[in-house]
Amino acid sequence: MSCSACSARVEKAVSKVDGVSTCQVNLLTNSMMVDGTASRDDIISAVEKAGYGASPADGGAQTKSSDKTSGGGQSESDAALSKMKIRLVASVIILIPLMYISMGHMMWNWPLPSFFDGNHVAMGLTQMLLTILVMIINQKFFVSGFKGAIHGAPNMDTLVAMGSGASFIYSVYVLFAMTAAQTAGDDAQVMTLMHDIYFESAAMILALITVGKTLEAYSKGRTTDALKGLMDLAPKTAVLIRDGAEVAVGIDEVAVGDIFVVKPGESIPVDGIVLDGDSAVDESTLSGESIPVDKSKGSRVSAATINQSGYLKCRATQVGSDTALSKIINMVSDAAASKAPIAKIADKVSGVFVPVVIAIAVVTMIVWLIAGKEVGYALARGISVLVISCPCALGLATPVAIMVGNGMGAKHGILFKTATALEETGKTGIVVLDKTGTITKGTPVVTDIIPAEGITNERLIMLAAALEGKSEHPLAKAIVDEWNDNPAYSDARETKDISVTQFRAAPGHGLSGVVDGMVMVGGNREYISESATIPDEMDVQADMLAEHGKTPMFFAGKPESGNGKVLGIIAVADVVKEESRKAVEEMQKMGLSIVMLTGDNERTAKAIGAQVGVDRVIAGVLPDGKEKVVRELMDDANVIMVGDGINDAPALTRANIGIAIGAGTDIAIDAADIVLVKSSLLDVPAAIRLSMAAMRNIKENLFWAFIYNIIGIPLAAGVWIPIFGWTLNPMFGAFAMSLSSFCVVTNALRLNLADIYDKNNRYRIKEKYRSGSVGVKDEGSGRKGNDSDNTENNYIIENNHRIENEKGNDDMKKTMKIEGMMCGHCEARVKKCLEALPQVDLAEVSHEKGIAIVTLNADVDDAVLTKAVEDQDYKVISVQ
Repeated sequence: MSCSACSARVEKAVSKVDGVSTCQVNLLTNSMMVDGTASRDDIISAVEKAGYGASPADGGAQTKSSDKTSGGGQSESDAALSKMKIRLVASVIILIPLMYISMGHMMWNWPLPSFFDGNHVAMGLTQMLLTILVMIINQKFFVSGFKGAIHGAPNMDTLVAMGSGASFIYSVYVLFAMTAAQTAGDDAQVMTLMHDIYFESAAMILALITVGKTLEAYSKGRTTDALKGLMDLAPKTAVLIRDGAEVAVGIDEVAVGDIFVVKPGESIPVDGIVLDGDSAVDESTLSGESIPVDKSKGSRVSAATINQSGYLKCRATQVGSDTALSKIINMVSDAAASKAPIAKIADKVSGVFVPVVIAIAVVTMIVWLIAGKEVGYALARGISVLVISCPCALGLATPVAIMVGNGMGAKHGILFKTATALEETGKTGIVVLDKTGTITKGTPVVTDIIPAEGITNERLIMLAAALEGKSEHPLAKAIVDEWNDNPAYSDARETKDISVTQFRAAPGHGLSGVVDGMVMVGGNREYISESATIPDEMDVQADMLAEHGKTPMFFAGKPESGNGKVLGIIAVADVVKEESRKAVEEMQKMGLSIVMLTGDNERTAKAIGAQVGVDRVIAGVLPDGKEKVVRELMDDANVIMVGDGINDAPALTRANIGIAIGAGTDIAIDAADIVLVKSSLLDVPAAIRLSMAAMRNIKENLFWAFIYNIIGIPLAAGVWIPIFGWTLNPMFGAFAMSLSSFCVVTNALRLNLADIYDKNNRYRIKEKYRSGSVGVKDEGSGRKGNDSDNTENNYIIENNHRIENEKGNDDMKKTMKIEGMMCGHCEARVKKCLEALPQVDLAEVSHEKGIAIVTLNADVDDAVLTKAVEDQDYKVISVQ
């Protein structure tokens, strides 16, 4: 394919094949993406019938596939550019004597060998032979151009071939006329005809177009630099352990389960798990993070990252196209090969561009002949029209910007799956953020240690970790990790080895056991109250911790009988990521409305929302409820949903743009349109800014492509000659055409300079969405979301049954008062056991309120509900 007319022709031909549902052809990458049930053979046959060639892009290894798909592989692109340079140099070498004779001698009387004195026919023959050499060197234009015309799909090469060919044929006709005049002895006529020879134009047009094509190919190569850079990262060899010895093998020989070793300074060959060794690994190639990541036994490692210090022994878990690097390469190349909706404008014009230009050229010549101009003059105007018209600029306007934008994103760990995602992201008005794992780290950690009088922090955490070490509860793990990982307790860990006996767990309540010779209990307030009297001040402190979204866990020591003594409180919470507040502030400055959407309880949601400063909080929402909230928000503006979990997948799919945190689940990543490799919320506003910059660039390119042709074609046709006397030599027309595509591609390369992290604070959404005009409706008052500019945040807390649009009436609901629930883990257990009953459609559980609201599809006895909950070791106080 040589221009957008070619890509339009291929797209039209393949779209007609039975079984093809969608077809997108990309001029920049010389690739095509087809969806449907049609066979490969039928698709390839349709392409060949249209006059082009095709082959499957996924037939080889990942790197080869990406090379084909991107059109940016080292061997292919460099070889094509080298051939073009050779053509250009050879054309220029031959063009020099041709221009010397045609212009130097004829216009400025530069000297020629005596053989040419007065022998104008000889000069004409010499020009013809030199022109034929240039045409042979650049025969590609003629082969491609006339093949396209024969198949009824004229392209840019057709225009070039017609312009150059018309100049050559007319010049040959004039040369024969000169021989007739010389035979008749009419030297004056020979001199007159000599000025009508256009051999130099025929050759110069080809040379100038080749100059433009060379510059364009070079610039296009620059647009795929990011993708080529990713492919170059792929290691070529690996060192495997075979029969106890280290053996170097090609990367294609590594299989899942193989044991490989990586020495300091070497690149990790495939994705794997560390079996032995400790090291720091530079993962900046994939995540963009410059700080090395510590790796030890059990840690995951990724292909193309660099082992910096220690010796690692690993087991391969993903190889070939399954590695993280290969998936990133696939994602970037697929996005580059897809089309943005804005490209449809250029596609429609491209489909009829070349035939219209040919018609304009013919009409131009006819009009000038009717106006009384000689054939040579009319021909010059028609040729000028042909060679100044540039469908290439139209065809490249969108894909080059998409390619550079995707490369820019990939370099910063922002992966757009499609061109549509890159276009639509910048049109956002509302950003919806999941809480757990997105705003917060997603893993409970110890936030506060409040020992009782006479007890040290170290003593409290040591005893608590010993007791909780026997439990598998997530909150217990947080306490154990605090004891094991905090360097402040390293000396105590080395000197103290505490045994735990008589361990007992009371699910939903707490734990007990004999720790360091003392009976110890740990758990929620109600459970501890049975064993010890909780001081009032600790009660107050626990309430304050709870208000801040933390879970207070009480610990007490007691004798065999009687009340014991409270040892202290350890608070555990899912803490906010360091960059979350800054990311929210940046998006708010851009004019976006920020909503936090969570299934967590109201109190925790309020606390987290206040910490990061979001505009609205919607709490207690189930996965399908999240999807409904997003759908409702979409009535007011384009919505971005950012999440990381399986429960976010429906909302990610529903939103205009779904963004998955890179550390999230595979399901969330598959459902999203954008993946943030660094798992940083700061990349959300960066993705929006990159989209805005790319769209601005595309519009600039389309404006240039359209305005160039709108101005250039009338000028070449001679429309302004009667008014201003402006005329255009065909050679200048060819020069202009050769530079037009180069200008478009060069402009796209400016995207590499885009300030996507907005250090200069320039990016703003045109329409401000933070005025409170959008939001989830409050069914109680009819009020919409609050004005984010108010001094205090007002939180919209939507119950699940509201978001479910009141599946049933109040008679089909029961509220259960339950004792013993202490965290989200408990809520999940109660919810699961209740929803397992066939009569229950939905169970909304809150451990903070100690209730479960059950939505029924049929009558069920209270005893059945009670038994289901109490079988999980929780106590049902009442059912109403």
